[in-house]
Amino acid sequence: MTTDTFALHYLLHAGALLEERLRERLARIGVKPRQARIIEALSRMEPTSQIALAREFDITPASMSTMTVRLIEAGHISREPHPGEARSNMLRLTERGRGLLSEIHAAWRDIDALIVDRLGDETAATLAQVTRELRDSLGGQVPGAGSVNTSRSRKAP
Repeated sequence: MTTDTFALHYLLHAGALLEERLRERLARIGVKPRQARIIEALSRMEPTSQIALAREFDITPASMSTMTVRLIEAGHISREPHPGEARSNMLRLTERGRGLLSEIHAAWRDIDALIVDRLGDETAATLAQVTRELRDSLGGQVPGAGSVNTSRSRKAP
């Protein structure tokens, strides 16, 4: 039996191919797909703690720390002491990071347009609806857009 007989593999392969196209597109502005998601989520949540951001992406604080350090070093976000908790920090977008939002959104629109180009309007809309339903049924959410579902396993954004 070949792996081509499992529907899961079609979804995983298509996702990997799309992520590679997105990676190439975002490279023009110097960010990676997961960094783009963090920047976008932070735009809705700021100021926020690294722990809260990690919860939104359902990953460990240590994993989020690695990602935020890279974004701080690139000048896209800043870390400042939490005014009420001496051992905690708050994350914010810098002006440079905020300036990337429109370019990140443009890159995402480009990938959406690629999907429409390959599948047609109707099939692309159906794909978006079905994958959103699958994400939601698995406990997924848009980071920074709602309540955190802590029942999911820890995964990278």
